[in-house]
Amino acid sequence: MKALAWRYLCVVLLLWFAGCTTGNFHVKNLAKSDMSFVADAAMVDIEELLRELTIKLYKRNPGQIKNGVEPDPNIKLGQLFAYPGRRLQFAELQGKEEIEAMLLALDPNFKGDRVFVVMAGLIGMLRRSYGYQDEYFILDSLDGQTLYNSARNIEILMWRLKTYKGSDGKPLILANSLSDEAKNLSFERLFGKLIGIQDLMAHMAEDKSNRRITSVVQSAATAVFLPIP
Repeated sequence: MKALAWRYLCVVLLLWFAGCTTGNFHVKNLAKSDMSFVADAAMVDIEELLRELTIKLYKRNPGQIKNGVEPDPNIKLGQLFAYPGRRLQFAELQGKEEIEAMLLALDPNFKGDRVFVVMAGLIGMLRRSYGYQDEYFILDSLDGQTLYNSARNIEILMWRLKTYKGSDGKPLILANSLSDEAKNLSFERLFGKLIGIQDLMAHMAEDKSNRRITSVVQSAATAVFLPIP
């Protein structure tokens, strides 16, 4: 958490000094606060981590893409990440978005591309936590509770990916190593980074707004996704 905080602080300072000392200054930066720069940096990092996670999930679950409308992973990545900040609405999601899409992907009866649907849901949920914006300015504000809830929802999704299985006893979406395989923590690291960013941003938003975050404690086995207003 501290490493992330220092990283974003450094980004803010670099952007500020770059604007003051070089010819790369943009007028729109006059309408940005330190928090705006931090939020911008966070959203860029989140999109990069989500792209990496999507690629890894497709490599771990190569058969899933064949179940989708478009069996080309590059096209799928383009659909998910071509327009940062946009809502993700596709026929494959059956009219669902965000949390509902994640639930659909982990429904044992679902026959489509689970990787595409779960990632569309996760990406949409995180973009909603930033108000579906790809850039922040002084008058924009972040809601600490929403960011906090999104972090807890990532934890819930991690647990469900590990435990939700099909009729064959295998995970519906492989996002970790099986019992007879060498331990692979790369997925947990990516999820952990996403959680860390959201928690950091939640606390920064809490400090800025003086609105206290309500912590939620749930049992992993009975945990439900928290609302993202």
